[in-house]
Parts: sequence; C-alpha cells; structure tokens
Amino acid sequence: MLPPVGGRRGVRCTCNPEHVIERKLPMGISGARTARNPIFGGRDIAVDLGTANTLVYVRGEGIVLDEPSVVAINVIDGTPLAVGSEARRMIGRTPGHIKASRPLKDGVIADFEVCEKMLRYFIQQVHNRRWSKPRMVICVPSGVTGVERRAVQEAAEYAGARAPTYIIEEPIAAAIGAGLNIAAPSGSMIVDIGGGTTEVAVISLGGVVASQSSRIGGDELDEAIGQFMKKEHGLSIGVRAAEEIKIALGSAVPLTQDRMAEVRGRDLMTGLPRLVTISTTEVREAIEEPVASIVDAVKVTLDRTPPELAADIMEHGITLAGGGALLVGLPELLHAETGMPVRLAPDPLLAVVLGAGRALEEFDVFGSVIFGDGNQ
Repeated sequence: MLPPVGGRRGVRCTCNPEHVIERKLPMGISGARTARNPIFGGRDIAVDLGTANTLVYVRGEGIVLDEPSVVAINVIDGTPLAVGSEARRMIGRTPGHIKASRPLKDGVIADFEVCEKMLRYFIQQVHNRRWSKPRMVICVPSGVTGVERRAVQEAAEYAGARAPTYIIEEPIAAAIGAGLNIAAPSGSMIVDIGGGTTEVAVISLGGVVASQSSRIGGDELDEAIGQFMKKEHGLSIGVRAAEEIKIALGSAVPLTQDRMAEVRGRDLMTGLPRLVTISTTEVREAIEEPVASIVDAVKVTLDRTPPELAADIMEHGITLAGGGALLVGLPELLHAETGMPVRLAPDPLLAVVLGAGRALEEFDVFGSVIFGDGNQ
C-alpha cells in the first residue's frame, strides 16, 4: 500500500442535488447507494483518467476524489513517495533521487508502471475493501488506438479493478455530463478540451457520427507560453508558472482592458533570477497557434457532418467542456469562426466524470456507450 499523502482537498459530493457539501476525503468512504442492476453494483466507480487531473465518481455517492495526475517516485528503488496534490507541488523542486512526473501524455499512458501505482492509490482512497474489487468505467480519448485502450484497461486491472474494465469515450461522457440528449435523432456537437487532447464529436442516436481527436490541449498552451518567454524575454520559467500565467492572463480574443502580471524566472543570459512584466496581449500572441489548432479541429468536424445534423447544430449550438473551455473568449472566437451558437457546459471541469458516473447510475439507458472486452 502506498504511504498516506497530504494535501487532500475538499470536493463536492453530488449525491444530493439540493445541497453542496464540502468534506475531506477519508481513506474509506461509505454512503448512500442506489439499487443494484445486473451489471454494476453499489461500489462501482467511474474514473476520468486525465492528463492533468484524475477524478473518481462512486456510484450512489457522486464525485469523491479530484487530484492532479502526478506521481513522485524515488528513482533508486521505484517507491512512490507522493501522489496527487502533494506530488504536483514537487514538480521542478525535487533533488536528484526523486522524480515528479505525469504518467499520462496527450491523453494516453506514457509510463505504464507509474500510472498503475497512481491508479492503485486512488482506488484505495475510495475503495478500501480488502476482499472485493470494484468494477470500473474509465474514460479514454476517442482517437486512441486499440493498443492504447488495452493499456488503460490493464493498468486499471493491475491497480485493483475487477476485470474486465469498461471503457467509455470521453466525448460521449462529456456530452452526457453536459446534459445533451445523445439518444435523440438530432445532432449535438461537443468539444472537450482537456490537458492533453481536444475531442470534437457530433453525436446522434447514441453514437458518434463525425469526430476529430487532436493532441492539442492545455499542456500545449502552457508549453507555448514557456517558449514565448524564452524567445521574447530571455526568461526560463517552469511548467507551473506557465500554467498560472495562462489562467491569470490567457485569452482567445482581445480584451477591452489589458491586464499585466509579474513573472519570475531564470535569465538565460546570466543564469540569475529575474522579474519581468507581461500583458494579456503577449499571452494571447503566445497561445495563438494552439488555439487556432483547436478551432481547426472544430471546422474539420463540421465539414464531415451530414447536412441534416449540421442544421441541428446550427439550431442547438456547440457545447464546450473540459478545463480548456474556461479560456477567456474561446466561445466568442468559435462563434466568430463557425457562425454557430456556442455555450459552456454547466460544469466544464467535471463534465466527463459526471457523464461517466451517470452512465453507471443509468446503465439501462446508457449501457450501449460502455464497452468491455467483448466490444473492443
């Protein structure tokens, strides 16, 4: 068992829609359960295994865990030292014998062993029953290969999930979580912008009609900001600093009032710490290329959409989900580029895991979008 890790955060429990409850995450959680069905039981869990964050939904309880997808490992013996928030605080600050990294890149597993250890820790956080294994539904990008999909299933099973691990594609889960009626005979477009990938899909009658999976997401925006700081200011900054700049100053369209922020980093010429001031205009210039790639993915998907469904999308609009959807001005930019109405999901950061959890709760309705071993 992994050592206990600090930095657990309060999360919202969605089991009661009339109240929002802030609570700490205990090592084992018990609570309300829904009636069992032939496939899934009361301790079944849905996992949004994201490049940036991992969220866990327990059937009958709601979202019980939201942690960064980061693991700190002792490189000498391979022992995990921290997982989640505490490990994220170590990025860029570790000595030589400790490595803090993300086991997923571009939405897929980059380090199988570390990903397994991270999943095992998260499963133990929400399911500490020694003699039983939880059934798991796990979200994957729609553009993954069969090998990458199987790697996710095997990592979950080695981490303690009951075989087979079920798979749901992220665009479908995001559409369900955003409240779209995916079973209706009309077109709905979902754009899920995560840390590693952007998933664009047109959904009708419970299936994906047209889709585009681009390995451009929030991480590429952070990297673009880091490269811009090196090129324009001769300043080297860390990944976390780039992300903070994106959140504070990032925008997809010009703002009515320019904002400024101070950035600390290492001068590439002298090697000494230095402070520079940057503006929202500079940050928008830095992320212009990856934002344009996201817009292009939406246009390509619309170009592949049958005329009848395109007319439905013109009426119902495009729905944005994922952390990248919170970029200031992105809905306005997409509306200007496509002419379609654009709206944010009610809770963009939680849309995917809420959709996977709803598929668990209402398996009779959404069972056709969940895949096991026999449906690869």
